[in-house]
Amino acid sequence: MAKALKLRASKQQYISPVQPTLPGFETPFHKHLNASNRWVVLAKKMPWDELVNVYQKQMNNSKTGADGINPRVVIGSLIIKHMCDLSDRETVQQIQENMYMQYFLGFSSFSDEEPFDASLFVEFRKRLGAEQINAINEKILKLSIAQQKQVPSHKKKDDEPPRQLQTAITEKPAVTEQTAAEASDEAVLLKPDEQPSVVTHHGQLIVDATACPQDISFPTDLNLLDNARAKSEELIDVLYKAGLHKKKPRTYRKVARKVYLKTAQKKVKSKKEIRSAIRKQLGFLNRNIKNILKLLKAYQTIPLNAHQYKYLLVIQTLYDQQALMYKEKSHRVEHRIVSIHQPHVRPIVRGKTNANVEFGAKINVSLMNGFAFLEDLSWDAFNEGTRLIKTVEQYKARFGYYPKEVLADKIYCNRTNRAKLKELEIVLVAKALGRPRALSNHIRPGQRNPIEGKFGQAKTAYGLNRIKARLQQTSSSWIATIIMVLNLVKLTGQVPFCLILSILTYSAMQLQKLKRDMKMWESYNYQNWQFEN
Repeated sequence: MAKALKLRASKQQYISPVQPTLPGFETPFHKHLNASNRWVVLAKKMPWDELVNVYQKQMNNSKTGADGINPRVVIGSLIIKHMCDLSDRETVQQIQENMYMQYFLGFSSFSDEEPFDASLFVEFRKRLGAEQINAINEKILKLSIAQQKQVPSHKKKDDEPPRQLQTAITEKPAVTEQTAAEASDEAVLLKPDEQPSVVTHHGQLIVDATACPQDISFPTDLNLLDNARAKSEELIDVLYKAGLHKKKPRTYRKVARKVYLKTAQKKVKSKKEIRSAIRKQLGFLNRNIKNILKLLKAYQTIPLNAHQYKYLLVIQTLYDQQALMYKEKSHRVEHRIVSIHQPHVRPIVRGKTNANVEFGAKINVSLMNGFAFLEDLSWDAFNEGTRLIKTVEQYKARFGYYPKEVLADKIYCNRTNRAKLKELEIVLVAKALGRPRALSNHIRPGQRNPIEGKFGQAKTAYGLNRIKARLQQTSSSWIATIIMVLNLVKLTGQVPFCLILSILTYSAMQLQKLKRDMKMWESYNYQNWQFEN
Protein backbone atom coordinates (compact mmCIF):
# COMPACT_ATOMS: atom_id res chain seq x y z
CA MET A 1 0.00 0.00 0.00
CA ALA A 2 1.45 3.37 -1.00
CA LYS A 3 2.31 5.77 1.76
CA ALA A 4 0.13 8.87 1.78
CA LEU A 5 1.99 12.10 1.06
CA LYS A 6 1.65 14.84 3.66
CA LEU A 7 0.25 18.17 2.59
CA ARG A 8 3.09 20.63 3.00
CA ALA A 9 2.68 24.27 3.92
CA SER A 10 2.69 27.06 1.40
CA LYS A 11 6.14 28.46 0.55
CA GLN A 12 4.96 31.89 -0.44
CA GLN A 13 7.44 34.66 0.12
CA TYR A 14 7.24 36.70 3.32
CA ILE A 15 6.12 40.29 2.77
CA SER A 16 6.69 42.88 5.48
CA PRO A 17 3.52 44.64 6.69
CA VAL A 18 5.37 47.98 6.30
CA GLN A 19 5.93 47.38 2.60
CA PRO A 20 3.13 48.82 0.43
CA THR A 21 1.08 46.12 -1.27
CA LEU A 22 -2.08 45.90 -3.35
CA PRO A 23 -5.00 47.30 -1.33
CA GLY A 24 -7.69 45.10 0.08
CA PHE A 25 -8.10 41.59 1.37
CA GLU A 26 -10.34 39.59 -0.93
CA THR A 27 -13.06 38.04 1.20
CA PRO A 28 -15.94 35.79 0.17
CA PHE A 29 -19.53 37.00 -0.13
CA HIS A 30 -18.28 40.53 -0.98
CA LYS A 31 -17.87 41.46 2.66
CA HIS A 32 -15.27 43.58 4.39
CA LEU A 33 -13.29 42.64 7.46
CA ASN A 34 -14.27 44.15 10.77
CA ALA A 35 -11.48 46.49 11.89
CA SER A 36 -12.22 45.83 15.57
CA ASN A 37 -11.81 42.06 15.30
CA ARG A 38 -9.14 40.74 17.66
CA TRP A 39 -7.12 39.08 14.87
CA VAL A 40 -7.15 42.26 12.79
CA VAL A 41 -6.07 44.38 15.75
CA LEU A 42 -3.38 41.91 16.77
CA ALA A 43 -2.10 41.58 13.20
CA LYS A 44 -1.56 45.33 12.96
CA LYS A 45 0.19 45.60 16.34
CA MET A 46 2.45 42.55 16.01
CA PRO A 47 6.16 43.32 15.34
CA TRP A 48 6.25 40.90 12.41
CA ASP A 49 9.61 42.03 11.06
CA GLU A 50 11.39 41.40 14.37
CA LEU A 51 9.67 38.05 14.88
CA VAL A 52 10.52 36.90 11.37
CA ASN A 53 14.17 37.83 11.91
CA VAL A 54 14.30 35.62 15.01
CA TYR A 55 12.83 32.70 13.05
CA GLN A 56 15.08 33.16 10.03
CA LYS A 57 18.20 33.24 12.20
CA GLN A 58 17.16 29.88 13.60
CA MET A 59 16.64 28.42 10.11
CA ASN A 60 20.00 29.71 8.80
CA ASN A 61 19.22 28.88 5.17
CA SER A 62 19.15 32.31 3.58
CA LYS A 63 21.97 31.47 1.14
CA THR A 64 21.53 27.77 0.46
CA GLY A 65 18.59 25.41 0.28
CA ALA A 66 15.03 25.79 -0.93
CA ASP A 67 12.69 28.50 0.28
CA GLY A 68 11.11 27.62 3.57
CA ILE A 69 7.60 28.10 4.87
CA ASN A 70 6.42 31.64 5.36
CA PRO A 71 7.69 32.60 8.85
CA ARG A 72 4.55 34.60 9.56
CA VAL A 73 2.45 31.48 8.96
CA VAL A 74 4.64 29.49 11.36
CA ILE A 75 4.59 32.02 14.19
CA GLY A 76 0.98 33.02 13.66
CA SER A 77 -0.32 29.45 13.63
CA LEU A 78 1.40 28.74 16.96
CA ILE A 79 -0.19 31.86 18.43
CA ILE A 80 -3.64 30.83 17.16
CA LYS A 81 -3.23 27.32 18.53
CA HIS A 82 -2.42 28.37 22.08
CA MET A 83 -4.58 31.48 22.14
CA CYS A 84 -7.65 29.33 21.39
CA ASP A 85 -6.31 26.21 23.18
CA LEU A 86 -6.81 23.97 20.14
CA SER A 87 -5.25 20.72 19.04
CA ASP A 88 -2.92 20.63 16.03
CA ARG A 89 -5.58 19.27 13.68
CA GLU A 90 -8.27 21.59 14.97
CA THR A 91 -5.98 24.59 14.51
CA VAL A 92 -5.47 23.76 10.83
CA GLN A 93 -9.22 23.38 10.34
CA GLN A 94 -9.96 26.67 12.07
CA ILE A 95 -7.45 28.49 9.89
CA GLN A 96 -9.00 26.86 6.83
CA GLU A 97 -12.48 28.07 7.78
CA ASN A 98 -11.79 31.47 9.37
CA MET A 99 -10.86 34.37 7.10
CA TYR A 100 -9.82 36.54 10.06
CA MET A 101 -7.20 33.99 11.02
CA GLN A 102 -5.98 33.89 7.43
CA TYR A 103 -5.68 37.67 7.46
CA PHE A 104 -3.67 37.38 10.69
CA LEU A 105 -1.33 34.92 8.95
CA GLY A 106 -0.75 37.36 6.09
CA PHE A 107 -2.86 35.75 3.36
CA SER A 108 -3.77 38.10 0.49
CA SER A 109 -7.20 36.55 0.05
CA PHE A 110 -9.45 33.89 1.55
CA SER A 111 -8.62 30.27 0.71
CA ASP A 112 -10.70 27.20 1.53
CA GLU A 113 -7.69 24.85 1.38
CA GLU A 114 -5.66 23.59 4.33
CA PRO A 115 -2.65 25.86 4.85
CA PHE A 116 -0.37 22.93 5.81
CA ASP A 117 -0.43 19.46 7.29
CA ALA A 118 -1.10 19.27 11.03
CA SER A 119 1.99 17.12 11.63
CA LEU A 120 4.20 20.10 10.76
CA PHE A 121 3.40 21.62 14.15
CA VAL A 122 6.00 19.27 15.62
CA GLU A 123 8.61 20.74 13.29
CA PHE A 124 7.50 24.26 14.17
CA ARG A 125 8.00 23.57 17.87
CA LYS A 126 11.42 22.07 17.20
CA ARG A 127 12.56 25.11 15.23
CA LEU A 128 11.18 27.63 17.71
CA GLY A 129 12.60 26.48 21.01
CA ALA A 130 12.29 28.13 24.40
CA GLU A 131 15.27 30.41 23.73
CA GLN A 132 13.86 31.73 20.46
CA ILE A 133 10.42 32.31 21.97
CA ASN A 134 11.98 34.15 24.92
CA ALA A 135 13.72 36.37 22.37
CA ILE A 136 10.31 37.07 20.85
CA ASN A 137 9.04 38.03 24.30
CA GLU A 138 11.86 40.56 24.54
CA LYS A 139 10.69 42.06 21.23
CA ILE A 140 7.15 42.31 22.59
CA LEU A 141 8.41 44.09 25.70
CA LYS A 142 10.34 46.62 23.59
CA LEU A 143 7.21 47.24 21.52
CA SER A 144 5.19 47.86 24.70
CA ILE A 145 7.77 50.31 26.03
CA ALA A 146 7.82 52.12 22.70
CA GLN A 147 4.02 52.42 22.74
CA GLN A 148 4.02 53.78 26.28
CA LYS A 149 6.61 56.42 25.39
CA GLN A 150 4.85 57.41 22.16
CA VAL A 151 3.56 61.00 22.36
CA PRO A 152 2.04 62.91 19.42
CA SER A 153 4.56 65.39 18.00
CA HIS A 154 3.56 69.06 17.56
CA LYS A 155 5.32 71.94 15.93
CA LYS A 156 7.08 74.40 18.15
CA LYS A 157 5.49 77.35 16.33
CA ASP A 158 2.08 76.35 17.66
CA ASP A 159 3.37 76.52 21.24
CA GLU A 160 4.88 80.00 20.80
CA PRO A 161 2.75 83.16 21.20
CA PRO A 162 2.32 85.53 18.24
CA ARG A 163 5.19 87.91 17.47
CA GLN A 164 3.08 91.06 18.01
CA LEU A 165 1.93 89.76 21.37
CA GLN A 166 5.53 89.13 22.45
CA THR A 167 6.53 92.70 21.40
CA ALA A 168 3.67 94.31 23.27
CA ILE A 169 4.47 92.43 26.44
CA THR A 170 8.15 93.33 26.17
CA GLU A 171 7.59 97.04 25.60
CA LYS A 172 4.76 97.54 28.16
CA PRO A 173 5.31 95.24 31.13
CA ALA A 174 2.56 94.92 33.70
CA VAL A 175 3.06 96.70 37.04
CA THR A 176 0.14 95.43 39.11
CA GLU A 177 0.39 92.60 41.61
CA GLN A 178 -2.07 90.50 39.63
CA THR A 179 -0.15 90.79 36.39
CA ALA A 180 3.11 90.17 38.23
CA ALA A 181 1.75 86.95 39.69
CA GLU A 182 0.49 85.93 36.26
CA ALA A 183 3.90 86.68 34.78
CA SER A 184 5.63 84.54 37.41
CA ASP A 185 3.21 81.69 36.74
CA GLU A 186 3.86 82.06 33.04
CA ALA A 187 7.61 81.97 33.63
CA VAL A 188 7.26 78.73 35.53
CA LEU A 189 4.97 77.38 32.84
CA LEU A 190 7.35 78.23 30.01
CA LYS A 191 10.48 77.14 31.85
CA PRO A 192 12.20 74.25 30.04
CA ASP A 193 12.27 70.93 31.84
CA GLU A 194 15.45 70.06 33.61
CA GLN A 195 17.37 67.00 32.57
CA PRO A 196 16.13 64.02 34.64
CA SER A 197 18.57 62.27 36.88
CA VAL A 198 19.72 58.73 36.19
CA VAL A 199 17.15 56.21 37.38
CA THR A 200 18.67 53.33 39.34
CA HIS A 201 15.55 51.77 40.87
CA HIS A 202 12.06 51.80 39.44
CA GLY A 203 9.09 49.47 39.10
CA GLN A 204 7.90 46.37 40.84
CA LEU A 205 8.99 42.77 40.29
CA ILE A 206 6.80 39.80 41.21
CA VAL A 207 8.25 36.29 41.05
CA ASP A 208 6.72 32.88 41.60
CA ALA A 209 7.09 29.28 40.44
CA THR A 210 4.61 26.67 39.30
CA ALA A 211 4.49 23.22 37.75
CA CYS A 212 3.26 22.41 34.25
CA PRO A 213 1.66 18.94 34.39
CA GLN A 214 2.43 16.67 31.47
CA ASP A 215 -0.24 14.69 29.65
CA ILE A 216 0.64 11.24 31.04
CA SER A 217 -1.27 8.61 32.94
CA PHE A 218 -0.86 8.62 36.69
CA PRO A 219 2.26 6.55 37.33
CA THR A 220 2.38 3.62 39.73
CA ASP A 221 5.22 1.15 40.17
CA LEU A 222 3.09 -1.78 39.04
CA ASN A 223 1.84 -0.02 35.89
CA LEU A 224 5.34 1.17 34.96
CA LEU A 225 6.75 -2.34 35.22
CA ASP A 226 3.92 -3.74 33.11
CA ASN A 227 4.52 -1.13 30.38
CA ALA A 228 8.25 -1.79 30.45
CA ARG A 229 7.69 -5.54 30.21
CA ALA A 230 5.38 -5.13 27.21
CA LYS A 231 7.93 -2.91 25.45
CA SER A 232 10.73 -5.42 26.17
CA GLU A 233 8.67 -8.14 24.51
CA GLU A 234 8.36 -5.95 21.39
CA LEU A 235 12.14 -5.50 21.32
CA ILE A 236 12.65 -9.28 21.52
CA ASP A 237 10.32 -9.73 18.53
CA VAL A 238 12.36 -7.21 16.56
CA LEU A 239 15.78 -8.63 17.45
CA TYR A 240 15.04 -12.32 16.88
CA LYS A 241 16.07 -13.69 13.47
CA ALA A 242 15.43 -17.36 12.64
CA GLY A 243 18.64 -17.75 10.63
CA LEU A 244 20.82 -15.95 13.16
CA HIS A 245 19.50 -17.37 16.43
CA LYS A 246 18.77 -20.98 17.32
CA LYS A 247 15.64 -20.61 19.40
CA LYS A 248 13.45 -17.67 20.26
CA PRO A 249 13.52 -16.86 23.99
CA ARG A 250 10.35 -17.49 25.93
CA THR A 251 8.75 -14.34 27.35
CA TYR A 252 5.70 -15.75 29.23
CA ARG A 253 3.80 -12.66 28.11
CA LYS A 254 0.34 -14.15 28.60
CA VAL A 255 1.18 -15.38 32.09
CA ALA A 256 2.78 -12.05 33.03
CA ARG A 257 -0.22 -10.09 31.79
CA LYS A 258 -2.62 -12.34 33.69
CA VAL A 259 -0.61 -11.92 36.90
CA TYR A 260 -0.62 -8.14 36.46
CA LEU A 261 -4.38 -7.89 35.87
CA LYS A 262 -5.10 -10.09 38.87
CA THR A 263 -3.82 -7.36 41.16
CA ALA A 264 -4.37 -4.21 39.07
CA GLN A 265 -8.11 -4.80 38.61
CA LYS A 266 -8.79 -4.94 42.33
CA LYS A 267 -10.50 -1.87 43.76
CA VAL A 268 -8.79 -2.24 47.12
CA LYS A 269 -5.20 -3.52 47.19
CA SER A 270 -3.21 -4.23 50.28
CA LYS A 271 0.48 -3.32 50.51
CA LYS A 272 1.36 -6.98 50.64
CA GLU A 273 -0.50 -7.72 47.39
CA ILE A 274 1.12 -4.77 45.61
CA ARG A 275 4.60 -5.76 46.77
CA SER A 276 4.06 -9.33 45.65
CA ALA A 277 2.85 -8.23 42.20
CA ILE A 278 5.84 -5.88 41.82
CA ARG A 279 8.24 -8.70 42.67
CA LYS A 280 6.73 -10.92 39.97
CA GLN A 281 6.86 -8.17 37.33
CA LEU A 282 10.49 -7.47 38.23
CA GLY A 283 11.24 -11.13 37.56
CA PHE A 284 9.54 -11.09 34.15
CA LEU A 285 11.29 -7.85 33.16
CA ASN A 286 14.69 -9.06 34.33
CA ARG A 287 14.37 -12.21 32.22
CA ASN A 288 13.42 -10.19 29.14
CA ILE A 289 16.35 -7.79 29.54
CA LYS A 290 18.81 -10.68 29.78
CA ASN A 291 17.31 -12.25 26.65
CA ILE A 292 17.64 -8.94 24.78
CA LEU A 293 21.32 -8.70 25.67
CA LYS A 294 21.87 -12.29 24.48
CA LEU A 295 20.18 -11.57 21.15
CA LEU A 296 22.32 -8.45 20.66
CA LYS A 297 25.55 -10.45 20.98
CA ALA A 298 24.83 -12.18 17.65
CA TYR A 299 24.92 -8.84 15.79
CA GLN A 300 28.08 -6.94 14.87
CA THR A 301 26.20 -3.63 15.10
CA ILE A 302 23.08 -2.79 17.04
CA PRO A 303 20.13 -3.33 14.63
CA LEU A 304 17.79 -1.06 16.58
CA ASN A 305 16.91 2.43 15.39
CA ALA A 306 17.29 5.48 17.63
CA HIS A 307 13.71 5.24 18.89
CA GLN A 308 13.99 1.56 19.85
CA TYR A 309 17.45 1.97 21.37
CA LYS A 310 16.13 4.77 23.56
CA TYR A 311 13.40 2.48 24.86
CA LEU A 312 16.02 -0.17 25.69
CA LEU A 313 18.03 2.27 27.78
CA VAL A 314 14.91 3.56 29.54
CA ILE A 315 13.75 0.04 30.38
CA GLN A 316 17.11 -0.88 31.88
CA THR A 317 17.19 2.30 33.98
CA LEU A 318 13.62 1.75 35.13
CA TYR A 319 14.40 -1.80 36.21
CA ASP A 320 17.41 -0.66 38.23
CA GLN A 321 15.36 2.02 39.99
CA GLN A 322 12.43 -0.27 40.78
CA ALA A 323 14.70 -3.08 41.98
CA LEU A 324 16.53 -0.67 44.29
CA MET A 325 13.29 0.70 45.76
CA TYR A 326 11.91 -2.83 46.21
CA LYS A 327 15.05 -3.92 48.00
CA GLU A 328 15.18 -0.90 50.31
CA LYS A 329 11.38 -0.78 50.76
CA SER A 330 11.37 2.84 49.70
CA HIS A 331 9.52 5.01 47.19
CA ARG A 332 12.27 7.53 46.51
CA VAL A 333 15.13 7.46 44.06
CA GLU A 334 17.08 10.13 42.20
CA HIS A 335 15.86 11.04 38.71
CA ARG A 336 12.92 8.70 39.02
CA ILE A 337 11.29 7.71 35.73
CA VAL A 338 7.50 8.05 35.76
CA SER A 339 6.84 7.33 32.07
CA ILE A 340 8.80 5.11 29.68
CA HIS A 341 7.43 7.09 26.72
CA GLN A 342 8.49 10.44 28.22
CA PRO A 343 11.49 9.64 30.41
CA HIS A 344 12.38 13.32 30.87
CA VAL A 345 9.28 13.91 33.04
CA ARG A 346 9.95 14.05 36.77
CA PRO A 347 7.71 14.21 39.86
CA ILE A 348 7.39 17.70 41.36
CA VAL A 349 6.20 17.81 44.97
CA ARG A 350 3.82 20.76 45.26
CA GLY A 351 1.94 20.10 48.48
CA LYS A 352 -1.35 21.38 47.06
CA THR A 353 -4.73 20.25 48.28
CA ASN A 354 -5.89 18.65 45.05
CA ALA A 355 -2.49 17.28 43.98
CA ASN A 356 0.38 16.69 46.35
CA VAL A 357 2.67 15.65 43.48
CA GLU A 358 2.54 16.84 39.87
CA PHE A 359 4.45 15.32 36.97
CA GLY A 360 5.99 17.74 34.54
CA ALA A 361 8.31 20.71 34.23
CA LYS A 362 8.80 23.35 36.91
CA ILE A 363 9.04 26.95 35.75
CA ASN A 364 10.07 30.19 37.42
CA VAL A 365 8.15 33.20 36.08
CA SER A 366 8.61 36.91 36.70
CA LEU A 367 5.97 39.58 36.17
CA MET A 368 7.11 43.06 35.09
CA ASN A 369 4.63 45.81 34.18
CA GLY A 370 2.01 43.17 33.47
CA PHE A 371 4.27 41.16 31.14
CA ALA A 372 5.33 37.63 32.10
CA PHE A 373 8.77 36.18 31.37
CA LEU A 374 9.95 32.60 31.60
CA GLU A 375 13.10 32.85 33.70
CA ASP A 376 13.80 29.15 34.36
CA LEU A 377 12.47 25.84 33.08
CA SER A 378 13.65 22.59 34.61
CA TRP A 379 12.37 19.03 34.54
CA ASP A 380 13.92 18.40 37.95
CA ALA A 381 12.62 20.03 41.10
CA PHE A 382 14.63 23.05 42.25
CA ASN A 383 14.59 25.54 45.09
CA GLU A 384 13.12 28.82 43.90
CA GLY A 385 15.18 30.78 46.41
CA THR A 386 18.37 30.12 44.47
CA ARG A 387 16.95 31.83 41.34
CA LEU A 388 15.81 35.17 42.81
CA ILE A 389 19.01 37.19 42.34
CA LYS A 390 19.32 35.94 38.76
CA THR A 391 15.78 37.16 38.07
CA VAL A 392 16.61 40.58 39.53
CA GLU A 393 19.64 40.85 37.25
CA GLN A 394 17.46 39.92 34.28
CA TYR A 395 15.14 42.77 35.24
CA LYS A 396 18.05 45.20 35.08
CA ALA A 397 19.16 43.80 31.72
CA ARG A 398 15.68 44.39 30.26
CA PHE A 399 14.92 47.83 31.70
CA GLY A 400 18.31 49.30 32.53
CA TYR A 401 17.64 49.66 36.26
CA TYR A 402 16.87 47.52 39.31
CA PRO A 403 13.32 47.11 40.60
CA LYS A 404 12.27 49.33 43.45
CA GLU A 405 10.29 46.54 45.11
CA VAL A 406 10.33 42.75 44.94
CA LEU A 407 7.25 40.73 45.87
CA ALA A 408 8.05 37.09 46.50
CA ASP A 409 6.80 34.03 48.29
CA LYS A 410 8.22 32.81 51.58
CA ILE A 411 10.61 30.34 49.97
CA TYR A 412 12.41 33.16 48.14
CA CYS A 413 12.99 35.19 51.30
CA ASN A 414 15.99 33.41 52.82
CA ARG A 415 18.70 35.30 54.64
CA THR A 416 21.09 35.26 51.68
CA ASN A 417 18.56 36.86 49.35
CA ARG A 418 17.52 39.40 51.98
CA ALA A 419 21.13 40.50 52.47
CA LYS A 420 21.77 40.73 48.72
CA LEU A 421 18.62 42.77 48.07
CA LYS A 422 19.50 45.09 50.94
CA GLU A 423 22.93 45.57 49.38
CA LEU A 424 21.28 46.47 46.06
CA GLU A 425 18.91 48.88 47.87
CA ILE A 426 15.85 46.92 46.79
CA VAL A 427 12.84 46.71 49.10
CA LEU A 428 11.65 43.15 49.72
CA VAL A 429 7.92 43.16 50.37
CA ALA A 430 7.53 39.95 52.33
CA LYS A 431 6.96 38.58 55.77
CA ALA A 432 9.77 39.54 58.11
CA LEU A 433 11.85 36.95 59.92
CA GLY A 434 11.19 36.22 63.57
CA ARG A 435 8.23 37.52 65.52
CA PRO A 436 5.73 39.75 63.72
CA ARG A 437 6.54 43.45 63.92
CA ALA A 438 4.78 46.62 62.84
CA LEU A 439 6.66 47.18 59.59
CA SER A 440 5.47 49.04 56.51
CA ASN A 441 6.80 46.52 54.00
CA HIS A 442 4.70 43.56 55.11
CA ILE A 443 3.10 41.83 52.17
CA ARG A 444 -0.68 42.13 52.21
CA PRO A 445 -3.14 39.42 51.20
CA GLY A 446 -3.84 39.69 47.50
CA GLN A 447 -0.74 41.74 46.73
CA ARG A 448 0.71 38.87 44.70
CA ASN A 449 -2.57 38.18 42.94
CA PRO A 450 -1.36 39.45 39.54
CA ILE A 451 1.10 36.60 39.02
CA GLU A 452 -1.30 34.06 40.47
CA GLY A 453 -3.87 35.36 38.01
CA LYS A 454 -1.39 34.89 35.17
CA PHE A 455 -0.91 31.25 36.18
CA GLY A 456 -4.66 30.74 36.36
CA GLN A 457 -5.16 32.36 32.97
CA ALA A 458 -2.43 30.25 31.39
CA LYS A 459 -3.67 26.98 32.88
CA THR A 460 -7.38 27.55 32.43
CA ALA A 461 -7.53 29.31 29.06
CA TYR A 462 -4.33 28.35 27.23
CA GLY A 463 -3.63 24.77 28.31
CA LEU A 464 -0.67 25.14 30.66
CA ASN A 465 -2.25 22.60 33.00
CA ARG A 466 -1.89 19.81 30.41
CA ILE A 467 1.15 19.84 28.15
CA LYS A 468 0.35 17.45 25.30
CA ALA A 469 3.71 17.48 23.54
CA ARG A 470 5.70 14.27 23.93
CA LEU A 471 9.30 15.31 23.36
CA GLN A 472 11.35 17.30 25.82
CA GLN A 473 12.20 20.01 23.30
CA THR A 474 8.67 20.41 21.98
CA SER A 475 7.25 20.46 25.52
CA SER A 476 9.58 23.33 26.45
CA SER A 477 8.52 25.19 23.31
CA TRP A 478 4.86 24.54 24.18
CA ILE A 479 5.30 26.13 27.63
CA ALA A 480 7.27 29.12 26.32
CA THR A 481 4.67 29.77 23.61
CA ILE A 482 1.90 29.97 26.22
CA ILE A 483 3.90 32.61 28.12
CA MET A 484 4.31 34.50 24.85
CA VAL A 485 0.55 34.34 24.23
CA LEU A 486 -0.05 35.88 27.67
CA ASN A 487 2.08 38.85 26.66
CA LEU A 488 0.35 39.17 23.30
CA VAL A 489 -3.04 39.29 25.00
CA LYS A 490 -1.67 41.95 27.33
CA LEU A 491 -0.27 43.87 24.37
CA THR A 492 -3.59 43.70 22.51
CA GLY A 493 -5.46 45.05 25.52
CA GLN A 494 -2.87 47.75 26.01
CA VAL A 495 -3.26 49.22 22.52
CA PRO A 496 -6.55 51.09 23.19
CA PHE A 497 -5.17 52.36 26.49
CA CYS A 498 -2.08 53.74 24.74
CA LEU A 499 -4.30 55.42 22.17
CA ILE A 500 -6.47 56.97 24.87
CA LEU A 501 -3.37 58.08 26.75
CA SER A 502 -2.02 59.80 23.63
CA ILE A 503 -5.36 61.55 23.06
CA LEU A 504 -5.51 62.73 26.68
CA THR A 505 -1.93 63.96 26.50
CA TYR A 506 -2.64 65.89 23.32
CA SER A 507 -5.80 67.40 24.84
CA ALA A 508 -3.91 68.44 27.98
CA MET A 509 -1.23 70.12 25.88
CA GLN A 510 -3.83 72.00 23.85
CA LEU A 511 -5.65 73.12 27.01
CA GLN A 512 -2.39 74.26 28.53
CA LYS A 513 -1.57 76.26 25.38
CA LEU A 514 -5.05 77.84 25.39
CA LYS A 515 -4.71 78.97 29.01
CA ARG A 516 -1.32 80.49 28.28
CA ASP A 517 -2.64 82.41 25.27
CA MET A 518 -5.62 83.70 27.26
CA LYS A 519 -3.34 85.06 29.97
CA MET A 520 -1.21 86.80 27.39
CA TRP A 521 -4.21 88.33 25.63
CA GLU A 522 -5.64 89.59 28.93
CA SER A 523 -2.32 91.22 29.76
CA TYR A 524 -2.15 92.75 26.28
CA ASN A 525 -5.70 94.20 26.55
CA TYR A 526 -5.02 95.58 30.01
CA GLN A 527 -1.91 97.42 28.76
CA ASN A 528 -3.83 98.88 25.80
CA TRP A 529 -6.58 100.12 28.17
CA GLN A 530 -3.97 101.89 30.33
CA PHE A 531 -2.40 103.49 27.25
CA GLU A 532 -5.73 104.78 25.97
CA ASN A 533 -6.71 106.26 29.35
